[in-house]
Amino acid sequence: MTYLITMNIAVIFAGGVGTRMNSTAKPKQFLELHGKAIIIHTIELFERHPNIDGIIISCVEDWIEYLKELLHRFHINKVVDIVSGGETGQLSIYNGLVAAERHFPNDSIVLIHDGVRPLIKEQTITDNIEQVIKCRSAITTAPTVETFVVVDDNFSVVEIPKRSSSKLAKAPQSFILSDILTVHKQAQEDKIIDSIDSCTLMNLYNKPLTLIEGPVENIKITTPTNFYVFRAIFEARENNQILGI
Repeated sequence: MTYLITMNIAVIFAGGVGTRMNSTAKPKQFLELHGKAIIIHTIELFERHPNIDGIIISCVEDWIEYLKELLHRFHINKVVDIVSGGETGQLSIYNGLVAAERHFPNDSIVLIHDGVRPLIKEQTITDNIEQVIKCRSAITTAPTVETFVVVDDNFSVVEIPKRSSSKLAKAPQSFILSDILTVHKQAQEDKIIDSIDSCTLMNLYNKPLTLIEGPVENIKITTPTNFYVFRAIFEARENNQILGI
């Protein structure tokens, strides 16, 4: 079945302070590469996509005014609201979804994305939108390239899943706005406030999920090593454009 959807929204959450980055000067999403904050690199992906109608950002409260300055400096025009982040990632996403509901119809597609994942591509966004139109959900994934194990509290191996049937869940994670908001509200009623991501929360309430394949380099920048990898990939892409490789 194909569902008719009215608008496509990006909810970008950047409510964390990045303790693993060991940066005392600023949160990780505001660290810069070539004079541009990571979060701006991320937002620009959605700003430039022709099918994205609006952007909501959930941001560290003390940095909202600075973010507004960056949006003006880099000519970002699709951001319709910036709200304060929450105590957890889940609550930051919820705040963004509530803001989205104020501005857009509840049958819109919402693409939930980390502010520190700047290495997706236009096709990733397109694939998310098309998959939600068909199936009401789209979880961006990457293939597992190493064996991983499931352990118990004593670090004894419980299971070794087949690599061929395993995927790494990344972002965007995309849904119908009313679907994901309903689950978030139920979770808070059930005193659940720290689910690791949206697909985990949807799965907890037995909601059907479908996948799309994203780029392997779709990393989340949470450590200094991640930042160096981001810089290397970004510069390689830039060089490819210049040299026509």
